[in-house]
Amino acid sequence: MAGRSSIAAALVCALLCAVPEARAQQDIPPERWTLVQCGSVLPIAGQPALGETTLVVHEGKIVEVLPGIVGPEAVMAARSGEAEVVDLRDAFVMAGLIDAHVHITQTYDADVRLRRVTDDDADAALRGSVNARRTLEAGFTSVRDLGGGPAVFALRDAIASGLIPGPRMLVAGYAISPTGGHADRTHGYREDLFDMPGPDLGIADGPYEARKAVRAQVKRGADVIKLTATGGVLSNTSSGTEVQFKHDELEEIVSTAHMLGRKVAAHAHGTKGVNAALRAGVDSIDHGTFLDADSIELFKKTGAWYVPTVTAGKTVEERAKQPGFYPPAVAEKARAVGPQIQDALRRAQSGGVKIAFGTDAGVFPHGENAREFQYMVEAGMSPMDTLRAATVGSATLLGIESEVGTLEVGKRADLIATRRNPLVDVTELTRVVFVMRGGTVYKRE
Repeated sequence: MAGRSSIAAALVCALLCAVPEARAQQDIPPERWTLVQCGSVLPIAGQPALGETTLVVHEGKIVEVLPGIVGPEAVMAARSGEAEVVDLRDAFVMAGLIDAHVHITQTYDADVRLRRVTDDDADAALRGSVNARRTLEAGFTSVRDLGGGPAVFALRDAIASGLIPGPRMLVAGYAISPTGGHADRTHGYREDLFDMPGPDLGIADGPYEARKAVRAQVKRGADVIKLTATGGVLSNTSSGTEVQFKHDELEEIVSTAHMLGRKVAAHAHGTKGVNAALRAGVDSIDHGTFLDADSIELFKKTGAWYVPTVTAGKTVEERAKQPGFYPPAVAEKARAVGPQIQDALRRAQSGGVKIAFGTDAGVFPHGENAREFQYMVEAGMSPMDTLRAATVGSATLLGIESEVGTLEVGKRADLIATRRNPLVDVTELTRVVFVMRGGTVYKRE
């Protein structure tokens, strides 16, 4: 607890004075109302967009959705207090975007291996605070962070309390992995630099350690459990990208997490690992590079979601072409995996799998999350399908669909705007001009 407190204190001291809008979130009087006048609006992705509409926001929530452009006199006639008007009559408005796979405290660049022996959790939290603001200003008002260590808990809580700006966060803490698995962060380092990691750090061998690893993350405050069902691209080992856990270990992780009310996200590339994780009952498969026809049937049988992360695949593929950017073991896997992820999405889409939006931001720069939309369209999804995946779909996967994902009465006032209609050109989502989260404006151009 002392470590988390010191991280939070560092965040406050370094950032509070620099972000008056975030602090103002705590100071909005209850009698304050906001009218968001929209030129066109998509209240629920998957349903038709509407023309001129006014959203009435109070205490961070949408309390009315009125047809037409309605002024403060009409709205406040039977109410006390003051109304601020947000003029988006020349914009397209929709629910805030949700990225179901990010690493807010991480940035994979040429110095990442050095930082693992020079930085501590406070460094990670401060870096994460910058990435969180970039993510929010890019239009992503909620995220699921799948493996950021202790710093993500302090960051999540600081954002939730209004101390710093950022998206609503659901976090996993440490990912759960076997010794030498993808999430074993000691790969490629001298053995005397780190103690041998155990269940408290997410490294577990056998069902009993797997159970303890889940409980350790929940004890820290994890909202979700992440497991690494297969090897991964960016771990510095040549063990490949196939199955890592035994079936009894996978089942123990999933059953313990579900018993404690946590959903399970499975990092998985290889076919056997994808299918083993689905049979164990995970709630999402993230990456899913080599999913096959059996995988598609398992997705539909179990109701699991697919989170494709095509942008990460494209990024590692390009970086693997740069001599020396990755260690040899990483470069080899990047060349094998990167070109395949988009086709996996194409197969899943045509097979009727439920798709949520996720990018693996941190593998590429934070704030560029919306690049994923174009890749999804190239894989055969319509712009409307991609918007539904990034709002309704991701909200449902994260279990927060009663709060966010649509612009309906009673939902959080999480909304964004673009100048032009992203249903016509989905790349408009890389040019978000307005962001509101919980009734507070964080970006206005």
